[in-house]
Amino acid sequence: MLQISELYIYPIKSLSGIAIKSAKITDRGFENDRRWLLVDSENRFLTQREHPQMALLQQAIENNVLKVIHKVNKQSFSISINNPSTGSKVSVTIWDDICEAEFVSDEADRWFSAMLGLNCRLVYMPDDTQRIVDQRYAPENSVTSFSDAYPFLIIGQASLDDLNNRLAETLPMNRFRPNIVFTGGEPYDEDLYGHFTIGDINFYGVKLCARCVLTTIDQETAKKGKEPLKKLASYRFKNNKILFGQNLIHNGFGQISIGHELIVLTKHNEERFVV
Repeated sequence: MLQISELYIYPIKSLSGIAIKSAKITDRGFENDRRWLLVDSENRFLTQREHPQMALLQQAIENNVLKVIHKVNKQSFSISINNPSTGSKVSVTIWDDICEAEFVSDEADRWFSAMLGLNCRLVYMPDDTQRIVDQRYAPENSVTSFSDAYPFLIIGQASLDDLNNRLAETLPMNRFRPNIVFTGGEPYDEDLYGHFTIGDINFYGVKLCARCVLTTIDQETAKKGKEPLKKLASYRFKNNKILFGQNLIHNGFGQISIGHELIVLTKHNEERFVV
């Protein structure tokens, strides 16, 4: 049996993830997942790719409050989920997309700038912003938040176990920032999942996930290494992309939880490596 073993959200994009037991599903992914974003002076998105120190900002949600804590100096900042922004509009750039967002507060801007050692501002994606996913791989009505490209990323525990068996030092799942992790099956089975269900929600695998330097950043220390990209490149490389995990879209609203069964309804072609 394929069974959900871990669920994660990343409220502020590229900060640490939050492990959760159940996840409410909205039109653009898990509730509160990547609804906030840090941008530079030109309102372009910031990530650990260029600023690995972002890994040191730990997130937690309790009583409708998003709390961010610096892992080293223990300073913290809180944001009300019920009142997440000022309503002051701004256009922000994430990859090739330009999205309408709202500034959170001057106080937030000062705190994050101080913690990261760079000038930045925190913005929020309101419900009326509809960011369409890549039309080459998904239906035109599919939207996402400030994720890289799609609402969900799924990885099988067997896939990470296989990778770790090839490495001198094992790596945790947080290097890969999935939303959904499952147990059962064979390594990289998720590559081929076309249509599957978890609870009452339909999910569709649309594109294998091309991995970047972020996977080489230790999420506890913010230090960079060479793995897992070096090892993955030796056996998970195609069209100049290193592949691990699959991006998903979905149909339906509701909730999924750890322990739910994942039921595969259709699979992609065995030769499929969509990049």
